[in-house]
Amino acid sequence: MTVQTQTLRTVAGIINSVETIEGAGFLVRRPFPKSSFSEFDPFLLLDELGPVNLKPDQAKGAPDHPHRGFETVSYILDGRLEHKDSEGHAGLLNPGDVQWMTAGAGVIHSEMPEAEFIRTGGKLHGIQLWVNLPQQDKMMAPRYQEIPSAQIPVAQTEDGAVTVRVIAGAALGATAVIETRTPIVYLHFTLQPGATIVQPMPKEYNAFAYVLNGSGLFGAEQEPGDDGQMVIFAQDGNEVTIANPAEAQHPLDLLLIAGVPLNEPVVRYGPFVMNTEAEIIQAIDDYRNGRMGHIHA
Repeated sequence: MTVQTQTLRTVAGIINSVETIEGAGFLVRRPFPKSSFSEFDPFLLLDELGPVNLKPDQAKGAPDHPHRGFETVSYILDGRLEHKDSEGHAGLLNPGDVQWMTAGAGVIHSEMPEAEFIRTGGKLHGIQLWVNLPQQDKMMAPRYQEIPSAQIPVAQTEDGAVTVRVIAGAALGATAVIETRTPIVYLHFTLQPGATIVQPMPKEYNAFAYVLNGSGLFGAEQEPGDDGQMVIFAQDGNEVTIANPAEAQHPLDLLLIAGVPLNEPVVRYGPFVMNTEAEIIQAIDDYRNGRMGHIHA
């Protein structure tokens, strides 16, 4: 019997976010895609909306728009969002809720601040991740997994210095309730000053951390990473380590996201991500001719 040695991954690079305008005019921070870094197989996009304090009638969202060929994962930290789609699906996302939408063959949906939230204003903060679908699943029927905050597993270290919300995968003995089409890890860690976490991470997974708040030390060499930065881990070990320095004034809040790369061609055009140019042309034609349906008021 061979015993697998545990090895810490090093940091392959640090990606700074860029600010860009999305939807009807809201600001997001985006580490990728951008001109110098387009994707991180199997992930296509990461957007951080806010945190922003909005005045009454200031909140904007993303009106009706299509998707095909991938999944969108919406994680709300503050505020309330309403969504509707061409399948007749509608719902409300509250703080801590997750919506894992598999667009598959195509869906038109809208993501808008909830009417009462627009009226009153308040703090809005959310994350959207795009996960590519393997070629065999790109034209599957659309589906939703909506997990309210209370159903997302939460675990802590014995000393309470590290807390994790397990959206996908497993950590600290807790396992996610969400099913994923390909192996995905999506963990929301909060580390108190002086805390360190070592998270198992199979070598074949592409893995990165995104810092939501604070500054941390990442990887075997304890590379510093700050608020709004994406820390890419090399595939040179089977554990990831993250620390919040003892002298830190605040908790370190971050997402640790990983997945098995698909290693398939990626052809993208806005909200469509397929494997060939012909499939993109077909998606545009299907959308323009109403074959992805319509959202009914």
